[in-house]
Amino acid sequence: MKKILVTGGAGFIGSHLCEKLLERGNEVICLDNYFTGEKKNIVHLRDHPYFELIRHDVTMPFYIEVDEIYNLACPASPIHYQYNPIKTIKTSVMGAINMLGLAKRIHARILQASTSEVYGDPEVHPQPEEYHGNVNPIGPRSCYDEGKRCAETLFMDYHVQNGVKIKIARIFNTYGPRMHPSDGRVVSNFIVQALKQEDIIVYGEGNQTRSFQYIDDLVDGLILLMESRESLTGPVNLGNPVEFTILELARMIIRMTGSRSGIKHAPMPQDDPLQRQPDITLARTELNWEPAIPLEEGLEKTIAYFKSII
Repeated sequence: MKKILVTGGAGFIGSHLCEKLLERGNEVICLDNYFTGEKKNIVHLRDHPYFELIRHDVTMPFYIEVDEIYNLACPASPIHYQYNPIKTIKTSVMGAINMLGLAKRIHARILQASTSEVYGDPEVHPQPEEYHGNVNPIGPRSCYDEGKRCAETLFMDYHVQNGVKIKIARIFNTYGPRMHPSDGRVVSNFIVQALKQEDIIVYGEGNQTRSFQYIDDLVDGLILLMESRESLTGPVNLGNPVEFTILELARMIIRMTGSRSGIKHAPMPQDDPLQRQPDITLARTELNWEPAIPLEEGLEKTIAYFKSII
């Protein structure tokens, strides 16, 4: 049994990770300040004998003895991270410093949940880990994009200078149950609009592409990366290499929900990437990992979840 700290553990991804780690026989400490995480995501774990929930903000130091740390704490949807951009970048940067300091003191292995947003609006397609990105440092998305890029820098510097055992995962678009219905992400937006028989809002012509992975696939990838050989620090792309246009996604969700929704086009948001597709050669080679759940199968489970809460 390992003792594992999950920051942001009451969030969409964090709650699924806590659940999986408990299933594997570990003791899990979930840390969250509930800025975007919700207690309802982890309430079913409350009575588990090896689960502990602590309310805490990672921008403040935290002291505990654990074997591993998954640092997931940070608002990740545009609506949430743009609501308080200073808080967003403080969470990414100061949260990384505090968790890395903890990992250094207690000799714990630590994984950073980074993002495909570090690639910005990419000029290389698909995006390999060697690509350094095309990011606007002063745009409306930069609090998240540059916060995560700085966190990656901190992780690598703590590794090189202090020997901290690090892992960096670059997470691509992920969907599934427990997504917040108003988080502004494309999958949750489209499903909620379709179920409410509202027009599906597609930005631009809808020809921009995304690659969608189901939450269970991502959680498996995170655990495999954490448990991989020590010299594999990352970054490692974790995403689905199967690419869809936003218009294709909208039409698929309308069909699967049986909705009468139409499609309405709106202006493109500033700095919204036109293409997003991971090169997962490294994950396949080093982790023997690739997504196993097709988009339509994952959407069925996600639609069922949203039907239960709307």
